[in-house]
Amino acid sequence: MPMASHSSNALPLYVQISELLIRDIAAGRLIDGERLPPERDMAEELGISIGTLRKALADLTEKGLLERVQGSGNYIRQGGTGDSVYAMFRLELLTGGGLPRADILELDRLRKPQDLPDFGTSDEGTRIRRLRYLNDVIIAVEEIWLDGDAGQVKREFMSDSLYRFYQKHLGFWIVRAEDRVTIGKVPEWAPAEFSKPAGTLTGYIERFSWADRPEPVEYSRTWFDTDRAHYVQRLK
Repeated sequence: MPMASHSSNALPLYVQISELLIRDIAAGRLIDGERLPPERDMAEELGISIGTLRKALADLTEKGLLERVQGSGNYIRQGGTGDSVYAMFRLELLTGGGLPRADILELDRLRKPQDLPDFGTSDEGTRIRRLRYLNDVIIAVEEIWLDGDAGQVKREFMSDSLYRFYQKHLGFWIVRAEDRVTIGKVPEWAPAEFSKPAGTLTGYIERFSWADRPEPVEYSRTWFDTDRAHYVQRLK
């Protein structure tokens, strides 16, 4: 497992570890009944304290994804709630899983351009452009438009998970999303660090997201490197 991210906009460390393990369980990298390594070994590998690791394991236990057996160890238990701040993040490394994180490239409040589909109730929106990672691998660039009536987005309060930010600072939660997965050309604004140059055809996702209103509150488009990641939708 990779070391957790310590960037200023990162989720709390114990949440990062919990999310990483949830995604590994979903990807089948950790299977039902599997015994995790000793806590001291896990903490050393992740570069975190035993206390932080135990908070992450307690979170998994509460979600029904881990059984902690006194004197024996910690065992994966599939079939729990699996509630995750990345439950709607569908990109995974080709080997499965990976902890999502993001670098903010641009954040602006603008009038919605004509090339955007209809969504929300305002003529304005907040445009967020980000570079996306799984673990430390750059896998995508994305452009998110949040409807102007949804609230004011302040960069200093944002975290790697936009949905968590929406819940904590804007008072709403994304309850459903619709994805359209095709191919598209990498945009001109993609930074040089992205593995695909501008104009290259690659994986492309358009997403409409809803909160508690009839109209979508968010529209996003993501260009992902199909040599590094794939789109995964698991049906239960």
